[in-house]
Amino acid sequence: MPRWVISFAAAAIAIGPPGQVGASEPAAAAARERGLMLGYNLDHAEALDAFREAIAKDPDDPTTYRLLAGVAWVALLFEQGIITVDDYLGQARSTLARTPPNPVLDTAFRDALGRARELSEAGLRRHPNDAEAHYQVGAADGFLASYAATVHGRVLGSLGPARHAYREHERVLEIDPARKDAGLIVGLYCYGIAALPAPLRLLAHLAGFGSGRERGLRLVEDAARYPSHVQSNALFMLVLLYNREARYDAALGVIEELQRRYPRNRLLWLEAGGTAVRAGRPAAAKTMLEEGLARLSRDSRPRAFGEEARWHYTYGVALAALEDGAAARRELQAALNEAPRDWLRGRVHAELGRIADRSGNSSRALDEYRLADRLCRSDHDSECVNELKRVMR
Repeated sequence: MPRWVISFAAAAIAIGPPGQVGASEPAAAAARERGLMLGYNLDHAEALDAFREAIAKDPDDPTTYRLLAGVAWVALLFEQGIITVDDYLGQARSTLARTPPNPVLDTAFRDALGRARELSEAGLRRHPNDAEAHYQVGAADGFLASYAATVHGRVLGSLGPARHAYREHERVLEIDPARKDAGLIVGLYCYGIAALPAPLRLLAHLAGFGSGRERGLRLVEDAARYPSHVQSNALFMLVLLYNREARYDAALGVIEELQRRYPRNRLLWLEAGGTAVRAGRPAAAKTMLEEGLARLSRDSRPRAFGEEARWHYTYGVALAALEDGAAARRELQAALNEAPRDWLRGRVHAELGRIADRSGNSSRALDEYRLADRLCRSDHDSECVNELKRVMR
Protein backbone atom coordinates (compact mmCIF):
# COMPACT_ATOMS: atom_id res chain seq x y z
CA MET A 1 0.00 0.00 0.00
CA PRO A 2 1.32 3.50 -0.75
CA ARG A 3 2.92 4.71 2.44
CA TRP A 4 1.07 8.01 2.50
CA VAL A 5 -2.45 6.61 1.98
CA ILE A 6 -2.88 5.85 5.67
CA SER A 7 0.11 7.69 7.07
CA PHE A 8 -0.53 11.13 5.62
CA ALA A 9 -4.27 11.34 5.10
CA ALA A 10 -5.36 12.30 8.58
CA ALA A 11 -3.21 15.41 8.51
CA ALA A 12 -5.90 16.65 6.18
CA ILE A 13 -8.62 16.39 8.80
CA ALA A 14 -6.80 17.57 11.88
CA ILE A 15 -8.45 20.96 11.67
CA GLY A 16 -12.11 21.76 11.99
CA PRO A 17 -14.57 22.81 9.30
CA PRO A 18 -15.40 26.36 8.17
CA GLY A 19 -17.06 28.57 10.71
CA GLN A 20 -16.76 26.13 13.59
CA VAL A 21 -13.60 27.46 15.23
CA GLY A 22 -15.09 30.89 15.76
CA ALA A 23 -18.55 29.68 16.63
CA SER A 24 -18.05 29.49 20.39
CA GLU A 25 -16.32 31.56 23.05
CA PRO A 26 -14.39 34.42 21.31
CA ALA A 27 -11.31 34.14 23.53
CA ALA A 28 -11.13 30.41 22.80
CA ALA A 29 -11.46 31.10 19.08
CA ALA A 30 -8.61 33.62 19.23
CA ALA A 31 -6.37 31.16 21.09
CA ARG A 32 -7.15 28.46 18.52
CA GLU A 33 -6.26 30.74 15.64
CA ARG A 34 -2.99 31.63 17.36
CA GLY A 35 -2.27 27.95 17.91
CA LEU A 36 -2.83 27.18 14.23
CA MET A 37 -0.42 29.87 13.11
CA LEU A 38 2.20 28.73 15.61
CA GLY A 39 1.84 25.10 14.65
CA TYR A 40 2.23 25.67 10.92
CA ASN A 41 5.30 27.78 11.65
CA LEU A 42 7.01 24.92 13.60
CA ASP A 43 6.49 26.55 17.01
CA HIS A 44 5.08 23.33 18.45
CA ALA A 45 5.43 23.97 22.19
CA GLU A 46 3.83 27.40 21.89
CA ALA A 47 1.01 25.95 19.78
CA LEU A 48 0.28 23.32 22.45
CA ASP A 49 0.04 26.08 25.05
CA ALA A 50 -2.35 28.08 22.86
CA PHE A 51 -4.67 25.10 22.40
CA ARG A 52 -4.60 24.33 26.12
CA GLU A 53 -5.62 27.93 26.73
CA ALA A 54 -8.49 27.53 24.26
CA ILE A 55 -9.63 24.32 25.97
CA ALA A 56 -9.65 26.04 29.36
CA LYS A 57 -11.95 28.72 27.94
CA ASP A 58 -14.22 26.32 26.04
CA PRO A 59 -13.82 22.73 27.29
CA ASP A 60 -16.70 21.21 25.30
CA ASP A 61 -15.53 21.77 21.72
CA PRO A 62 -13.98 18.59 20.23
CA THR A 63 -12.17 20.57 17.52
CA THR A 64 -9.71 22.12 19.97
CA TYR A 65 -8.80 18.78 21.51
CA ARG A 66 -8.14 17.45 18.04
CA LEU A 67 -5.98 20.45 17.22
CA LEU A 68 -3.94 19.85 20.37
CA ALA A 69 -3.56 16.19 19.40
CA GLY A 70 -2.54 17.33 15.94
CA VAL A 71 0.31 19.48 17.18
CA ALA A 72 1.52 16.69 19.48
CA TRP A 73 1.46 14.31 16.50
CA VAL A 74 3.34 16.69 14.22
CA ALA A 75 5.91 17.32 16.95
CA LEU A 76 6.44 13.55 17.25
CA LEU A 77 6.91 13.23 13.47
CA PHE A 78 9.37 16.13 13.67
CA GLU A 79 11.32 14.26 16.34
CA GLN A 80 11.32 11.13 14.15
CA GLY A 81 12.49 13.08 11.10
CA ILE A 82 9.36 12.51 8.99
CA ILE A 83 9.29 15.99 7.48
CA THR A 84 9.10 16.10 3.66
CA VAL A 85 7.38 14.59 0.64
CA ASP A 86 10.26 12.10 0.31
CA ASP A 87 9.01 10.33 3.44
CA TYR A 88 5.77 9.39 1.68
CA LEU A 89 6.83 8.41 -1.83
CA GLY A 90 7.75 4.79 -1.15
CA GLN A 91 5.89 1.65 -0.16
CA ALA A 92 5.02 0.68 3.39
CA ARG A 93 5.32 -2.67 5.07
CA SER A 94 2.52 -3.74 7.35
CA THR A 95 4.79 -2.87 10.25
CA LEU A 96 7.29 -0.04 9.99
CA ALA A 97 10.23 0.34 12.33
CA ARG A 98 9.91 3.39 14.57
CA THR A 99 11.76 4.65 17.59
CA PRO A 100 9.59 4.79 20.73
CA PRO A 101 7.67 8.07 20.79
CA ASN A 102 8.36 10.82 23.28
CA PRO A 103 6.12 9.75 26.21
CA VAL A 104 5.05 13.30 27.07
CA LEU A 105 3.88 14.02 23.53
CA ASP A 106 2.40 10.53 23.17
CA THR A 107 0.33 11.05 26.32
CA ALA A 108 -0.73 14.51 25.19
CA PHE A 109 -1.92 13.07 21.89
CA ARG A 110 -3.81 10.16 23.43
CA ASP A 111 -5.51 12.23 26.13
CA ALA A 112 -6.56 15.00 23.74
CA LEU A 113 -7.75 12.70 20.97
CA GLY A 114 -9.58 10.49 23.46
CA ARG A 115 -11.52 13.49 24.70
CA ALA A 116 -12.17 14.66 21.12
CA ARG A 117 -13.64 11.26 20.26
CA GLU A 118 -15.85 11.23 23.36
CA LEU A 119 -17.28 14.64 22.57
CA SER A 120 -17.66 13.87 18.86
CA GLU A 121 -19.46 10.58 19.41
CA ALA A 122 -21.78 12.21 21.94
CA GLY A 123 -22.57 14.90 19.39
CA LEU A 124 -23.40 12.29 16.74
CA ARG A 125 -25.74 10.48 19.13
CA ARG A 126 -27.59 13.74 19.72
CA HIS A 127 -27.70 14.69 16.02
CA PRO A 128 -27.42 11.52 13.89
CA ASN A 129 -28.29 13.30 10.63
CA ASP A 130 -26.09 16.36 11.12
CA ALA A 131 -23.17 16.82 8.70
CA GLU A 132 -21.02 18.51 11.30
CA ALA A 133 -21.50 15.69 13.78
CA HIS A 134 -20.38 13.13 11.19
CA TYR A 135 -17.42 15.33 10.27
CA GLN A 136 -16.18 15.49 13.85
CA VAL A 137 -16.37 11.71 14.34
CA GLY A 138 -14.61 11.01 11.04
CA ALA A 139 -11.91 13.57 11.78
CA ALA A 140 -11.09 11.98 15.13
CA ASP A 141 -10.97 8.43 13.76
CA GLY A 142 -8.90 9.44 10.76
CA PHE A 143 -6.42 11.06 13.06
CA LEU A 144 -6.19 7.90 15.13
CA ALA A 145 -5.44 5.91 11.96
CA SER A 146 -2.70 8.27 10.89
CA TYR A 147 -1.08 8.26 14.31
CA ALA A 148 -0.96 4.47 14.44
CA ALA A 149 0.69 4.31 11.01
CA THR A 150 3.23 7.10 11.33
CA VAL A 151 4.25 7.11 14.98
CA HIS A 152 3.88 3.43 15.83
CA GLY A 153 4.41 2.03 12.32
CA ARG A 154 1.25 -0.13 12.39
CA VAL A 155 -0.20 0.31 8.92
CA LEU A 156 -2.56 -2.68 9.06
CA GLY A 157 -3.63 -1.73 12.57
CA SER A 158 -4.74 1.65 11.28
CA LEU A 159 -7.15 0.35 8.65
CA GLY A 160 -10.20 0.06 10.94
CA PRO A 161 -10.33 3.69 12.05
CA ALA A 162 -9.27 4.79 8.56
CA ARG A 163 -12.27 3.00 7.03
CA HIS A 164 -14.58 4.58 9.60
CA ALA A 165 -13.16 8.04 8.92
CA TYR A 166 -13.65 7.58 5.18
CA ARG A 167 -17.28 6.48 5.61
CA GLU A 168 -18.09 9.34 7.97
CA HIS A 169 -16.72 11.95 5.60
CA GLU A 170 -18.49 10.39 2.62
CA ARG A 171 -21.66 10.74 4.71
CA VAL A 172 -20.88 14.43 5.26
CA LEU A 173 -20.72 14.93 1.49
CA GLU A 174 -24.02 13.11 1.05
CA ILE A 175 -25.76 15.31 3.61
CA ASP A 176 -24.11 18.57 2.53
CA PRO A 177 -22.24 18.51 -0.82
CA ALA A 178 -21.06 22.09 -0.19
CA ARG A 179 -18.78 20.85 2.61
CA LYS A 180 -15.64 20.77 0.45
CA ASP A 181 -13.49 20.36 3.55
CA ALA A 182 -14.98 16.89 4.07
CA GLY A 183 -13.85 15.96 0.58
CA LEU A 184 -10.23 16.17 1.62
CA ILE A 185 -9.86 12.86 3.42
CA VAL A 186 -12.19 11.15 0.93
CA GLY A 187 -10.10 12.48 -1.93
CA LEU A 188 -6.82 11.35 -0.42
CA TYR A 189 -8.03 7.79 0.06
CA CYS A 190 -9.63 7.66 -3.40
CA TYR A 191 -6.43 8.87 -5.01
CA GLY A 192 -4.16 6.56 -3.03
CA ILE A 193 -6.23 3.42 -3.44
CA ALA A 194 -6.43 4.00 -7.20
CA ALA A 195 -2.63 3.55 -7.26
CA LEU A 196 -2.81 0.03 -5.76
CA PRO A 197 -2.43 -3.13 -7.85
CA ALA A 198 -5.79 -4.55 -8.94
CA PRO A 199 -6.02 -7.30 -6.25
CA LEU A 200 -5.30 -4.86 -3.42
CA ARG A 201 -7.65 -2.32 -4.94
CA LEU A 202 -10.40 -4.94 -4.93
CA LEU A 203 -9.74 -5.71 -1.27
CA ALA A 204 -9.89 -2.00 -0.46
CA HIS A 205 -13.24 -1.74 -2.23
CA LEU A 206 -14.56 -4.73 -0.31
CA ALA A 207 -13.41 -3.00 2.90
CA GLY A 208 -15.53 0.01 2.04
CA PHE A 209 -13.07 2.40 0.38
CA GLY A 210 -13.73 4.04 -2.96
CA SER A 211 -11.06 4.85 -5.49
CA GLY A 212 -10.41 7.13 -8.44
CA ARG A 213 -7.30 9.14 -9.13
CA GLU A 214 -9.00 12.01 -10.94
CA ARG A 215 -11.88 12.26 -8.48
CA GLY A 216 -9.49 12.09 -5.55
CA LEU A 217 -7.26 14.85 -6.87
CA ARG A 218 -10.27 17.03 -7.69
CA LEU A 219 -11.65 16.68 -4.16
CA VAL A 220 -8.32 17.72 -2.63
CA GLU A 221 -8.04 20.68 -5.01
CA ASP A 222 -11.60 21.74 -4.12
CA ALA A 223 -10.70 21.63 -0.42
CA ALA A 224 -7.59 23.72 -1.09
CA ARG A 225 -9.71 26.41 -2.77
CA TYR A 226 -12.50 26.33 -0.18
CA PRO A 227 -12.17 28.96 2.58
CA SER A 228 -11.98 26.96 5.79
CA HIS A 229 -9.67 26.02 8.60
CA VAL A 230 -8.74 22.90 6.66
CA GLN A 231 -7.51 24.86 3.66
CA SER A 232 -3.85 24.97 4.66
CA ASN A 233 -3.88 21.23 5.28
CA ALA A 234 -5.24 20.72 1.78
CA LEU A 235 -2.46 22.87 0.34
CA PHE A 236 0.15 20.73 2.10
CA MET A 237 -1.52 17.63 0.65
CA LEU A 238 -1.41 19.10 -2.85
CA VAL A 239 2.38 19.47 -2.59
CA LEU A 240 2.53 15.70 -2.17
CA LEU A 241 -0.02 14.86 -4.85
CA TYR A 242 1.43 17.21 -7.44
CA ASN A 243 4.87 15.71 -6.85
CA ARG A 244 3.39 12.24 -7.38
CA GLU A 245 1.76 13.49 -10.58
CA ALA A 246 5.04 15.09 -11.75
CA ARG A 247 3.21 18.44 -11.85
CA TYR A 248 6.18 20.19 -10.35
CA ASP A 249 5.33 23.75 -11.35
CA ALA A 250 1.93 23.36 -9.70
CA ALA A 251 3.60 21.98 -6.58
CA LEU A 252 6.03 24.89 -6.47
CA GLY A 253 3.15 27.32 -6.79
CA VAL A 254 1.47 25.76 -3.77
CA ILE A 255 4.72 25.86 -1.78
CA GLU A 256 5.10 29.57 -2.58
CA GLU A 257 1.61 30.19 -1.20
CA LEU A 258 2.47 28.27 1.98
CA GLN A 259 5.72 30.21 2.34
CA ARG A 260 3.76 33.46 2.26
CA ARG A 261 1.38 32.16 4.91
CA TYR A 262 3.99 30.55 7.17
CA PRO A 263 7.36 32.27 6.66
CA ARG A 264 8.89 30.77 9.81
CA ASN A 265 8.46 27.24 8.50
CA ARG A 266 11.95 26.73 7.10
CA LEU A 267 11.09 23.23 5.88
CA LEU A 268 9.02 24.79 3.10
CA TRP A 269 12.28 25.96 1.49
CA LEU A 270 13.70 22.45 1.76
CA GLU A 271 10.53 21.12 0.13
CA ALA A 272 10.77 23.74 -2.62
CA GLY A 273 14.36 22.75 -3.34
CA GLY A 274 13.49 19.07 -3.49
CA THR A 275 10.57 19.73 -5.83
CA ALA A 276 12.72 21.87 -8.13
CA VAL A 277 15.32 19.08 -8.26
CA ARG A 278 12.62 16.61 -9.35
CA ALA A 279 11.51 19.13 -11.97
CA GLY A 280 15.01 19.17 -13.46
CA ARG A 281 15.58 22.78 -12.45
CA PRO A 282 18.80 22.59 -10.41
CA ALA A 283 19.66 26.29 -10.64
CA ALA A 284 16.28 27.21 -9.15
CA ALA A 285 16.70 24.47 -6.55
CA LYS A 286 20.12 25.86 -5.58
CA THR A 287 18.65 29.34 -5.06
CA MET A 288 15.74 28.03 -2.98
CA LEU A 289 17.97 25.82 -0.86
CA GLU A 290 20.50 28.56 -0.22
CA GLU A 291 17.72 30.81 1.04
CA GLY A 292 16.50 27.96 3.22
CA LEU A 293 19.98 27.26 4.55
CA ALA A 294 20.35 30.93 5.45
CA ARG A 295 17.07 30.72 7.36
CA LEU A 296 18.27 27.54 9.04
CA SER A 297 21.50 29.21 10.17
CA ARG A 298 19.51 32.03 11.82
CA ASP A 299 16.95 29.72 13.42
CA SER A 300 17.76 28.73 17.00
CA ARG A 301 14.75 26.41 17.34
CA PRO A 302 15.20 22.64 17.53
CA ARG A 303 16.01 20.71 14.35
CA ALA A 304 14.01 17.74 13.22
CA PHE A 305 15.70 14.36 13.58
CA GLY A 306 18.12 14.08 10.67
CA GLU A 307 17.07 17.45 9.27
CA GLU A 308 20.56 18.74 8.48
CA ALA A 309 21.32 15.56 6.52
CA ARG A 310 18.27 16.35 4.37
CA TRP A 311 19.55 19.84 3.60
CA HIS A 312 23.02 18.54 2.70
CA TYR A 313 21.61 15.77 0.51
CA THR A 314 19.18 17.95 -1.44
CA TYR A 315 21.74 20.71 -1.88
CA GLY A 316 24.31 18.13 -3.01
CA VAL A 317 21.91 16.75 -5.62
CA ALA A 318 21.31 20.25 -6.99
CA LEU A 319 25.05 20.95 -7.15
CA ALA A 320 25.69 17.62 -8.89
CA ALA A 321 23.09 18.45 -11.53
CA LEU A 322 24.91 21.76 -12.06
CA GLU A 323 28.12 19.71 -12.61
CA ASP A 324 29.85 21.09 -9.54
CA GLY A 325 31.12 17.64 -8.61
CA ALA A 326 33.57 18.61 -5.86
CA ALA A 327 31.06 20.73 -3.95
CA ALA A 328 28.36 18.10 -4.48
CA ARG A 329 30.56 15.35 -3.02
CA ARG A 330 31.28 17.49 0.04
CA GLU A 331 27.58 18.02 0.66
CA LEU A 332 26.74 14.37 0.07
CA GLN A 333 29.49 13.20 2.40
CA ALA A 334 28.14 15.56 5.07
CA ALA A 335 24.70 14.03 4.49
CA LEU A 336 26.16 10.52 4.90
CA ASN A 337 27.82 11.53 8.15
CA GLU A 338 24.49 12.69 9.59
CA ALA A 339 21.88 10.55 7.81
CA PRO A 340 19.81 8.62 10.36
CA ARG A 341 17.95 6.30 7.97
CA ASP A 342 18.92 3.70 5.39
CA TRP A 343 16.71 5.12 2.65
CA LEU A 344 18.48 8.48 2.88
CA ARG A 345 21.90 6.86 2.95
CA GLY A 346 20.82 4.83 -0.06
CA ARG A 347 19.83 7.92 -1.99
CA VAL A 348 23.13 9.59 -1.13
CA HIS A 349 25.07 6.62 -2.49
CA ALA A 350 22.87 6.61 -5.60
CA GLU A 351 23.80 10.24 -6.22
CA LEU A 352 27.48 9.50 -5.64
CA GLY A 353 27.09 6.75 -8.22
CA ARG A 354 25.68 9.20 -10.75
CA ILE A 355 28.59 11.57 -10.14
CA ALA A 356 31.04 8.70 -10.71
CA ASP A 357 29.11 7.69 -13.84
CA ARG A 358 29.34 11.18 -15.31
CA SER A 359 33.07 11.25 -14.65
CA GLY A 360 33.55 7.94 -16.50
CA ASN A 361 34.34 5.82 -13.44
CA SER A 362 31.86 3.04 -14.17
CA SER A 363 33.36 0.61 -11.64
CA ARG A 364 32.96 3.09 -8.78
CA ALA A 365 29.49 3.99 -10.02
CA LEU A 366 28.36 0.37 -9.98
CA ASP A 367 29.68 -0.12 -6.43
CA GLU A 368 27.76 2.94 -5.27
CA TYR A 369 24.60 1.81 -7.06
CA ARG A 370 24.74 -1.66 -5.52
CA LEU A 371 25.21 -0.24 -2.04
CA ALA A 372 22.39 2.24 -2.65
CA ASP A 373 20.09 -0.55 -3.82
CA ARG A 374 20.74 -2.59 -0.69
CA LEU A 375 20.09 0.36 1.61
CA CYS A 376 16.95 1.54 -0.19
CA ARG A 377 15.50 -1.98 -0.24
CA SER A 378 16.07 -2.31 3.49
CA ASP A 379 13.81 0.72 4.05
CA HIS A 380 11.30 -0.17 1.30
CA ASP A 381 12.12 2.99 -0.67
CA SER A 382 10.53 1.82 -3.91
CA GLU A 383 11.13 5.08 -5.76
CA CYS A 384 14.88 4.80 -5.15
CA VAL A 385 14.95 1.07 -6.03
CA ASN A 386 13.08 1.59 -9.31
CA GLU A 387 15.37 4.42 -10.34
CA LEU A 388 18.43 2.30 -9.55
CA LYS A 389 17.10 -0.52 -11.73
CA ARG A 390 16.91 1.93 -14.59
CA VAL A 391 20.38 3.40 -14.19
CA MET A 392 22.11 0.06 -13.57
CA ARG A 393 20.68 -1.33 -16.80
